[in-house]
Amino acid sequence: MTIWPTLGICTWPIKCAPMPKVAADRRTGWALCLVVETKGSTPRKVGARMRVQANGRVEGTIGGGEFEKKVIVNAQSCLQTGIPGLFEHHLLHDHQMCCGGTVKVYVEPEMEQAQLYIFGAGHVGQALARMALEAGFSVTLFDDRPDYIAQAGQCQAQTLLGDFIHLAGQVPFGPNCYLAIMTYNHEIDRQLLAHCAPRQWAYLGFIGSKRKVMIAEKMLLSLNQLSPEEIGEIDMPMGLDIGAQGPVEIAISIMARLIMVKNNKTENDER
Repeated sequence: MTIWPTLGICTWPIKCAPMPKVAADRRTGWALCLVVETKGSTPRKVGARMRVQANGRVEGTIGGGEFEKKVIVNAQSCLQTGIPGLFEHHLLHDHQMCCGGTVKVYVEPEMEQAQLYIFGAGHVGQALARMALEAGFSVTLFDDRPDYIAQAGQCQAQTLLGDFIHLAGQVPFGPNCYLAIMTYNHEIDRQLLAHCAPRQWAYLGFIGSKRKVMIAEKMLLSLNQLSPEEIGEIDMPMGLDIGAQGPVEIAISIMARLIMVKNNKTENDER
């Protein structure tokens, strides 16, 4: 008997290659492991399921033993890549389990939504917010100017009006947190960098010319607000270097970088 999930149907094995730990740590959530086909004697039948987190936490069971241990490894790999997979297990040959049947398990990552926080609701910030929403991010725009917040409200992102540093204190930092700093004031930008950089995030970017970035680096170091290592982790000037001109093109270059980080890719990866 065979049963297939209604979402992400996959009828061939997908190899889920491991990735560097720093990239894997950005992915959270659960992987659903569903028994979709069995042949012969097996500990559980079609429809049995369990959920697995990247840290190995498990809810439910699909049979126990070495078989279930291997499925947990499969699930962790799929959580790293974000790609579902279909895995076939021969219980006697693969796991030395005397029941001897065959089980196919479909693994579907249930990834948590990426959260993008944009400091500065100007033209680039609003363009980036629209693109990020289309790409599946949850988006929040911060600004201390009522007219810009009013304009930003038209793009369907969440908007918050207030002091930038105070609003930064409300950000729930973590492995799904993406931060884009692009305010109208250099001093505010530097304060935000000093506040955000030491915390946990998936991405932190700062907009500006090479000269603006150089000045920010020097001041942050001279005031002992950030270490060279912390500064080195910041994407600045943010975005891919595609020769972008104007707010929309700049937003595209930033969006491309965000997607690369979310999907654990680099500019050197082969196509």
